[in-house]
Amino acid sequence: MPTNTFTALGLAESLLRSLEKEGFVRPTPIQASAIPHLLAGRDLLGIAQTGTGKTAAFALPMLQHLISAPVRPTQFATRALILARRELALQIEESLRRFGGQRTLQIVAIVGGVSRFMQVQRMRRGTDIVVGTPGRVCDLMATGELKLNQVSRFVLDEADRMLDLGFIRDIRRIVAALPGKRQSALFSATMPPEVGTLAETLLRNPLRVDVARSAPAKLPIEQHVHFVEPAGKRALLHRLLGDPALSRVIVFTRTKRGANHVAEALDTSGVRVVALHGNKSQPARQKALEQFRTGGARVLVATDIAARGIDVTGISHVINFDLPAQPEDYVHRIGRTARAGANGVAISFCDAAQQGALRAIERVIDTRLQVAGGSAPIVQAQRTQIQAENRPSRRRRRRNSMAGLRLTASTPAP
Repeated sequence: MPTNTFTALGLAESLLRSLEKEGFVRPTPIQASAIPHLLAGRDLLGIAQTGTGKTAAFALPMLQHLISAPVRPTQFATRALILARRELALQIEESLRRFGGQRTLQIVAIVGGVSRFMQVQRMRRGTDIVVGTPGRVCDLMATGELKLNQVSRFVLDEADRMLDLGFIRDIRRIVAALPGKRQSALFSATMPPEVGTLAETLLRNPLRVDVARSAPAKLPIEQHVHFVEPAGKRALLHRLLGDPALSRVIVFTRTKRGANHVAEALDTSGVRVVALHGNKSQPARQKALEQFRTGGARVLVATDIAARGIDVTGISHVINFDLPAQPEDYVHRIGRTARAGANGVAISFCDAAQQGALRAIERVIDTRLQVAGGSAPIVQAQRTQIQAENRPSRRRRRRNSMAGLRLTASTPAP
């Protein structure tokens, strides 16, 4: 039965002190449900949306296990492995250090997009935890500069997004190199068949914890939609940003080019803005996030690569300049606001071509977005239906035509 205190979860006193220092008051549903079972050594399949506290759910039991059973790893070896995307991997590393407090656990982030030299140097003496991306982990495995034979705890985070990004081959290669005797946990925001298949090969008699369905409804987020033509989106964005209440804003676009264009337009108008997308190098991404996190930039324009993994507090608004291609990504996007118990606002722009996407989103979140501006345009399908309803049927046209002929025939000539 989930509990509403961290103390009742069975965590060590040192971790409880770290949680108190970081301002964690009570566990989220995924934390309350997952932590006791992971502490007990069970494999776990966790289904939970972004922003629900998955990192602490697997990080705290992992830290407690490693602290209570200190073992010196051999050269280039690690005792625990966490696989995640680049941005998320770096944030997980930071969270592990915060939760671990002053403990002397060694934690190394191994991610692509940066030089591998320093990563190899940090691995040379062995480490307690590696947080890495599948591609870079495979690279270091191939050269013998990362050994997985001592791994006792393994976590795969964002399994659905990992599969979407094409990491399945690397993940299977990594899993094949892990010891048979280990604890594994897989976390995912959604549960497509591919994730279920992967879970069957990765986990052993796992406990399933599913809090994804309740997450969107519980988020204290005002959700609005503006109906606007594509050519009017930039002007609407500028008008909205004229309100100082939009103090720290993420603007989501569908494409990298779109992100650049929106960021350039905002920069030209004097808005402090940075862009974040897949064409940016890792150092550039980190710099952009740091500027946004510290207030150097008021607006972050990003593609969906950033929808999961941006852990920045105080985001007042999320603006969907373009609606996402997948309705589930809408939840991940708006989950960037209303974090740590705060309220938030999500604003979406919708043109005629995206009305289908809007309806799909409303089905996923089981609610209608409040219309804040404009009116729903009549799309072609609706226009065709209206025209068909107003157009006389063939039978009616023939009847009217015959009536006209009879009327003409019966009218006497002048």
